[in-house]
Formats: sequence, C-alpha cells, structure tokens
Amino acid sequence: MRIAFMGTPPFAVPTLAALHAAGHEIVAVYTQPPRPAQRGKKVQQSAVHHWAEEHGLPVHTPKSLKSPEEQEAFAALDLDVAVVAAYGLILPEAILDAPREGCLNVHGSILPRWRGAAPVQRAILSGDGETGVTVMQMDAGLDTGAMRLVGRTGVDDKTAGELTDELAAMGAALMVRTLSDLHAFLPEAQPDEGVTYAAKIDKSEARLDFLVSAVQVERQVRAFNPMPGAFFELDGERYKLLAAEVIHPAGTVPGAAPGTTLDDSLTIACNPGAIRATRVQRAGKPAMDAADLLRGRAIPQGTRLA
Repeated sequence: MRIAFMGTPPFAVPTLAALHAAGHEIVAVYTQPPRPAQRGKKVQQSAVHHWAEEHGLPVHTPKSLKSPEEQEAFAALDLDVAVVAAYGLILPEAILDAPREGCLNVHGSILPRWRGAAPVQRAILSGDGETGVTVMQMDAGLDTGAMRLVGRTGVDDKTAGELTDELAAMGAALMVRTLSDLHAFLPEAQPDEGVTYAAKIDKSEARLDFLVSAVQVERQVRAFNPMPGAFFELDGERYKLLAAEVIHPAGTVPGAAPGTTLDDSLTIACNPGAIRATRVQRAGKPAMDAADLLRGRAIPQGTRLA
C-alpha cells in the first residue's frame, strides 16, 4: 500500500520498521521537528526521524498541519492510508480525509479505557491488571474512532518502559496484520461505557507521596520509570527511586510517620504499609542497587524523606 507514516518517539519506531519490512511503499514520514534535548540542550531529531533517514525515507517536520499549504501537500501524496503512532500533532479533518482508507492509529490501551496522552503510565498507576493496543480508525475526536484490532497483555509488575516496549512491538504486528486485509478487520464502534482519560504526566506527579499506601507508591515507582523518574529528596538532594518492593502492603507500622526510614536498608513507611528501595539513582550519578548506594551514603533508621 501507498502509506504516509506519522510518529515521533521510540514507541512509534517498531511500527514504521514493520511497515517497511512488509514491503509497503512509504512515500513520506511525518515527525515532530528537531528540538533541544537533555542537559546540553543540543537539538536532536526524534527517534522516528533518525530511523527514517537511516533507511532513506523522505522526512517532513511541520510544526503544524493546519495550513492550506501543508494540507494540499499531504493530499498530493495520493495515499492509500496514513499510519499514526504517537505523532504528537492534531490532525485536521482535511488530513484525516485525504487518504483513500483514512488514517489508522496505534494506541497504547484497550479503548475506550485510557484515551489520551499517557495510557501506559495511567494503567500502571490505577492498578489495571490488563492493558494492550488498539488499532483505531481515526476521527476528529480524542481517541474516539472505531476499532479494527485489539491486542492484550498483563500489566503485572512491569515498568512503564518495559510495558511501552512490549506494546510498541504488539502494535507494529497488529498494524501490519490490519493492513494485510482492511476488509477483514472492519471498524467497530467503541463501547459507550468504560471511557477514561489518560492525562499527560506532569513532572510534579513524580515526587513520591508516602502518605498513600505502599502498593500505590510502588505503582508510582514503576509508572515513572524511566521518565520522569519517581523521586524523594534528602538533605536537598534528589534521589530517583527506580525499583522498590512492597514489604508491608496493608499494616500500619507502629510509631513510624509516613516517609520515615524503618531500618538502615532504605525501608520506608507509607500510609499504610512500607516499601523497600531496591534500585536508586542520585542526581548526576549512575543507577545502582540500593545496597551499593547505602555503602557509600548511609541513610539510617529514622531518617525523614521529603
């Protein structure tokens, strides 16, 4: 098929690669413009941009698709379909309507649950037992389009990074399967019940809140690994908590205020319960096991973490 691909982060790359490997004619790749990134603020291409250039695919980086000029250029591509995966720009109706088969989106949840920007993190934070990928026929709404194919997987104890990688691979396979026979996977309207919205993650959410249960704190650790990284502060220094285990899931720890260490092994009181840090990263330092951290930086019992 004659395809335009539209995506930006690493999540989108497996779908682009799978379409390329399947022999589809990818006539254009749309991605977010290069932007300053990381500490040095060096301008960097998106993951999709980098992959597309490496494989000789033409790349377009408009800041918006709202102008008549951009819409006319898109229509002139004479597309069978556009495939979208975490592109990050709103597609006007003129873009949605231009390809003969419309625009298909790889969305990282089982719709209608977790429409919106951060479905993987919200699924973990909410304690969902299952999530997945929906291949959706896009319309003008926010992830409201009809579904063509759905894949499922357990959330289990996966981090957001691990789950995102799994869903990216699943979405790539589902999209290739969908395009193999669009008439076999006809659009089906989303259910009216069960709609939830996955709001964009705010960096302030990554500060650990020990006033909630140990189970919820551990979910917060996994949901924000690798980005933006759940953290606590001690003596004005930020420590990212990359992995933790629930020690006391429900019982209140006598005499321990939430956020207080219960021993010298970085076991932290919550409300209720307690967690034990297993993987930690100090600011500007590499990640390490908590035991290694504590050999060089003691955090004794009774220390209050912020």
